[in-house]
Amino acid sequence: MTSNATDHRLRTEAGIAAGRGAQHLRDLQDPDGFWWGELESNASITAEQLFLLEALGRATGRDRDEIAAELLATQGDDGGWAVWHGGGGDLSITVEAWYALRLAGIPADAEPLRRAQARILEMGGANQARFFTRLWLAVLGKYPWTALPDAPPELILLPPRSPLSVYRFASWARGTFVPMLVVLSRKPTVPQAPSVDEIFAEAPGSIEGPPPRAPGPLTTLMGRLMPVARVYNRHPIAPIRRASERRIREWILDRQERDGSWAGIQPPWVYSIIALHVLGLPLDHPVMVRALNGFGTFALRRDGRLRIQSCISPVWDTCLAAIALHDSGTEGDDDAIVRARDWLMAQEVTREGDWQRIARRGDAGGWAFEFSNEWYPDTDDTAEVLIALIKAGVPPDDDVVRRGVAWLLTMQSKGGGWAAFDVDNTSTLVGQFPVCDFGEVIDPPTEDVTAHVLEALIECGVPPGHPAIGAGLRYLRRTQRDDGSWWGRWGVNHIYGTGAVLPALAACGVDMGEPWVRRAVDWLAACRNDDGGWGEDIESYRNPALAGVGASTASQTAWALIGLMAADRGHPAIDGGIDWLVREQAPDGGWAEEAFTGTGFPLDFMIKYHYYRLYFPVMALGRYAG
Repeated sequence: MTSNATDHRLRTEAGIAAGRGAQHLRDLQDPDGFWWGELESNASITAEQLFLLEALGRATGRDRDEIAAELLATQGDDGGWAVWHGGGGDLSITVEAWYALRLAGIPADAEPLRRAQARILEMGGANQARFFTRLWLAVLGKYPWTALPDAPPELILLPPRSPLSVYRFASWARGTFVPMLVVLSRKPTVPQAPSVDEIFAEAPGSIEGPPPRAPGPLTTLMGRLMPVARVYNRHPIAPIRRASERRIREWILDRQERDGSWAGIQPPWVYSIIALHVLGLPLDHPVMVRALNGFGTFALRRDGRLRIQSCISPVWDTCLAAIALHDSGTEGDDDAIVRARDWLMAQEVTREGDWQRIARRGDAGGWAFEFSNEWYPDTDDTAEVLIALIKAGVPPDDDVVRRGVAWLLTMQSKGGGWAAFDVDNTSTLVGQFPVCDFGEVIDPPTEDVTAHVLEALIECGVPPGHPAIGAGLRYLRRTQRDDGSWWGRWGVNHIYGTGAVLPALAACGVDMGEPWVRRAVDWLAACRNDDGGWGEDIESYRNPALAGVGASTASQTAWALIGLMAADRGHPAIDGGIDWLVREQAPDGGWAEEAFTGTGFPLDFMIKYHYYRLYFPVMALGRYAG
C-alpha cells in the first residue's frame, strides 16, 4: 500500500472515530445544553462528609451504610486509601477512612480495619497525619486541641494588601482559612464514641505533626509566639474579638453561593458550616439548610454506595465538549453546539469578586468552573469558554466576548503569565503558617493556564503584537524546561503543559521552526510509547526523570497529538498516536481510562475527570481528519 493510500486510510478511520466520539458526547449532553462528568478524587472527601454529619448530629443510618460501602469498596491492596488510582495508601486519607468506618459501625477488629490499622502504623501513626486530618479528629473529640496551632480571628481585620492578609492566600485556601480562624479559636468539640487508640503509635498529640510545606522565618516566629496566641485566644480583647467574629460571619455569609456551597469546593464549604454553627446559626437557619442540602448536587449514590465529589466541573466540561464537537466537523448552527453556546453565555460571572481586592482593577466578565461560583471565576475556564463561543459563531465584538477578553487582560500577572484565580498571588509568607502542611496555598502564574489564555485572546481577535501577548510569550519561553517541555500545573503533567503551549505558540504566530519550539516537538515525539500512544505517571511531579513517562492513556495521547499537530502537521509520530486512539476506541464511541490525569495539588490531591477520556480524543481525531 502506498504512503498516500495509508494516509488516506488513517484519515478516514480518524474521521469515523471522531464522528462516533462526537455522537457519544451528544448522547451525554443535558437537555439544558451542558455536559457534566464526574470529578473523582479520593476517599477523604467522602469520609469527611460523615465527620461533618456526625458532628452536627445529622448522620442517618443510610449515610453511614452507604459511606461505609464506598470506603470498603475503594480500599487498596495495601490496606490504605490512595490519592490516585494505582497509588499507594496515603497516611492521612487512610486515617480518615478508618475512622469514618468506625463511625459507620464497623468494628476495629474487622479485617479491612485491621489492614488499614497496620498500614497507618507502618506509615508512622496518626500523629504524623496532615493538619486537616488531626483537626477533624479534634472536632470529634479524639485529638487534643493543644497539639494544633492557634490562630486569632483578628487576622480578618488586616487590610487586603498587608503581607499576612487573608487575600494573600489563594482563593481555595482563603475560603478555608477564614472560617478556620473561628474553628481554631473556638475549638468546637463533639465527642464520638469509637476510640482511635489503635491508629496512634504514641499518645494523640504527644509529638508534633508535619511542619508547613514551605517553612521559613515566619514559621519559627509563629512557633515562638504560639503560647502567646493560645493565651490571647483564651482571654481576647472582647470588643476586638467581637468585631473580628462579626466580620468573619459577614464574610462567610456574603460568599455563600446559590447552590449552598462556598467557592464550589468542599473544604471552604464544610468549615464555613462549622464556623457559622459555632457563631450561633442554628441548623434550621436558611443559610444552613441551603448549605446542607447543597451537598446533594455533589453526591453520587450508586449501588448502595455514596461518594462525595470535592468539586463539580460543568462549565469546564461543556466548553471542552463543545470545542470537541466543532473539531469533529460539527457546524456552529448545530443544535448541540447552539444549546451549549447559549448555556455557556448564561453562566457569565458579573460579580466583582475576591480577585479585585488586591489588584483593584478591571471589571467582571469571566466564567467559573461550577454551576454556582460567582466569587471565584477563573482564567482557565474563561479562556476555554471564549474559544468555544468563537467556534460556535459568536462574533469577537459581542459584549460577552469583549468583557471576557477585558477580564483576562486585567488578570495578567507582572511576569507576563496568568494564574487561575488571582493576580500576583505569589507571597511565600502565607505558606509558612503552621496549618499549611498540605497542597498549595498560593496561586502563581503557570504555563498551562498562560497558554490557554494566549490562545483565547488570539481567537477573540487580540492582535499578536499586543503587549499582553508579547509578555505572555516571553513568560512561556522563560519557563520552558531544559528538555524542551513545559510543566503542567492543572493536568498530568509535562505532556499536559507542552500539549497546551504548542497550540498557543502557533496561534500567536510564533515561527514553529524556531529551535526552542523544535525542542518541545522533539521532546513530545520522543515520549511516545511503543504502542503509539502517550502517557505520564503522576510521580513525574516528584521525579523529573519521569517526565513524559507512563502507560498510554486516551487523554494524554490526545494532548500530545494536539500539541504536535499545532507545531508540525506532518510529524511522523502523529500517525502512530492517531492509530492508537482509533484502535482503543470502545464500541460506544468513548475510551476507557482508569488513570487520574487531572491535578488539584500536584501529588497531594489528584483528580480523574471522567470526560477527559471523551472530548480530548475527539479533538485530536477531528483535527487530524479535518
